[in-house]
Amino acid sequence: MSHLFSVWAPSAESVEVVIELASGDLQRSAMNPVQQDPSARWHRGPTRGGWWAGQVEDAGVATRYWFSLDGGPLLPDPRSTSQPEGPHGPSEVTDTRGFGWTDESWRGLYLPSSAIYECHVGTFSPSGDFAGVADRLGHLSDLGVDVLELMPVAEFPGLRGWGYDGVDLYAPHHRYGGPVGLAGLVDAAHGRGIGVFLDVVYNHLGPDGNYLSAFGPYFTDRHSTPWGAGLNLDGPYSDGVRAFLIENALYWLEEYHLDGLRLDAVHAIYDSSAAHFLEELSTAVAELGARLGRKLWLVAESDLNDPWVVRPVEAAGLGMDAQWSDDFHHALWAALTGERAGYYRDFGDLGDLAACFEGAFARPGAFSGFRGRRHGRAVGDLAPWRFLAYVQNHDQVGNRAKGERMGSLLTPRRQKVALGVVLCSPFVPLLFQGEEWGATTPFLYFTDHTDPGLAEAVSMGRRREFAAFGWQPEEVPDPQDPGSFAASVLDWSQSNQAVGRELQDWVRQLLALRRSEAFQPTSHFEDITATADGSVLIVRRARSMMVANFSQERACVSFDTPLEGDGGWEVAAACGGVGIEEDRLCIDGESFAFVWMATRR
Repeated sequence: MSHLFSVWAPSAESVEVVIELASGDLQRSAMNPVQQDPSARWHRGPTRGGWWAGQVEDAGVATRYWFSLDGGPLLPDPRSTSQPEGPHGPSEVTDTRGFGWTDESWRGLYLPSSAIYECHVGTFSPSGDFAGVADRLGHLSDLGVDVLELMPVAEFPGLRGWGYDGVDLYAPHHRYGGPVGLAGLVDAAHGRGIGVFLDVVYNHLGPDGNYLSAFGPYFTDRHSTPWGAGLNLDGPYSDGVRAFLIENALYWLEEYHLDGLRLDAVHAIYDSSAAHFLEELSTAVAELGARLGRKLWLVAESDLNDPWVVRPVEAAGLGMDAQWSDDFHHALWAALTGERAGYYRDFGDLGDLAACFEGAFARPGAFSGFRGRRHGRAVGDLAPWRFLAYVQNHDQVGNRAKGERMGSLLTPRRQKVALGVVLCSPFVPLLFQGEEWGATTPFLYFTDHTDPGLAEAVSMGRRREFAAFGWQPEEVPDPQDPGSFAASVLDWSQSNQAVGRELQDWVRQLLALRRSEAFQPTSHFEDITATADGSVLIVRRARSMMVANFSQERACVSFDTPLEGDGGWEVAAACGGVGIEEDRLCIDGESFAFVWMATRR
């Protein structure tokens, strides 16, 4: 039994791999300098140098090991695929290709017609692990969900956290079940006909347990992010850093049979290279998909409101397939709640939501009072599925001072209106865990940092951040308090209560509608309007109409003149009092309706 170890350490004079023997003793073996990683399955770009490699006997799957640079301390592997004792402990040799996969018939998914369900592994189930998520895949299948999107699972410090401070980007968190647990979840999801996306973070790494700087110039002081030093994507030795991240994406997609990646905050990925990092990444992922025989998807979170993010590389874009649309959320949330603090100050008129239906962004290129400058660009001819729509997600819930969900802030009727607007939009809809039953458990920001100074800095930073929304420091729970995590675990008993069952039935009905003839998705609408008093949103397609009444007053909307040979108008989905009266649709306050005109056969 032997294993080939390799590591990129361009400035080191000597490198040793240190393995833990069955006896508990440590064995050191010198590594040799090589031009390129001999164990890599994805070689991209020119020979870079700076690599070290060594074949070690008595090492194989489950062997624990470290690297030592120039005789220095023992350090975990930057490309470790398992950290069974957390980021400060030894790395462990794994082999996901040896997992007993059963998804040979899986051929991928089609994002434009999908519905996504966002999940935090640690709070989704009582067990807080991959197995707990797998146990509830039947629930997602029954709802009509097509894609399970996991918040980041790369190894982060402690036992609880959101995952955006990960430090071992190739290692599924040990608390969640490690490599075997993640592989088992993906395999089970595919068996249910559900694809799996993974949230990855390529704009920064967490500080606690981050040993990358000891190995090479992974970071740069020329760029910074709100969360720490920027990654070195355009300076000396940046080829090695870019390879580290791109090969990480390919690793997740191929080794774990994932269907796509959600890239966190791409607006904070700084790169002045002629070919942007994201362009290179999208090209590499497309090549992998072609080799695997199935489309692999990249979805970006972007604060730029710039279609450049999702335009093809051939059209001078970054090549992402789709991006989150916070404007849609902000416009919908402001209309539902009346909130105007923080970034909601740019929203409030129902016309903003109508504008999002028409062009994804509310006011592209217009002045933003929140930012104090012009913001965004019109999307042009981009199809609506290039954007994701949602009324809740981890950020929009968790970045409230008390982590309140929609279920705690809105009546069930108003929640139904919100769900109707999202799930009947032309965009790819996203649900956040528990939203389908109106969960009232909060989703707070929680951490488990072992460094007291860092823990205090994070707590203070959260309080300062919330000041813009008018929330007082004493209202902000301490992320380090174990109670913040415990309070955020979903209470599945709520799904069996009357309101929970009613809301789930509504979600099932709407997701079924998206797959029916009545929905008739098109790239463009005939008319999108809000009533003069700003209370009713009306979205007309060629043969269908969606009406959302945000007020408490009854409203009536006229139909267009039917085409010759058409059948009558029919209600495909409705909540609240809805009726068709000759040539108009009448709808009660806080109600929603989707009607369509079937063609006579």
